[in-house]
Amino acid sequence: MKDGKTRADIKPGMLVNIVLKKDQRTGELTEGIVKDLLTSAPFHHRGIKVRLDDGQIGRVQEVIEED
Repeated sequence: MKDGKTRADIKPGMLVNIVLKKDQRTGELTEGIVKDLLTSAPFHHRGIKVRLDDGQIGRVQEVIEED
């Protein structure tokens, strides 16, 4: 399972677990389908920031299912 820190590993349509800004302290994960990639850097140590289909924004913690 990929950890979501490398931009090349994440593409729209993938099922991922993200941590929302409000959940950063608890580390609670939210599952969803990637709509847009918001981080332009090729790597981010806390996870690539994405927007899910439902509009929620957070950093990818793990890739569950590749497209």
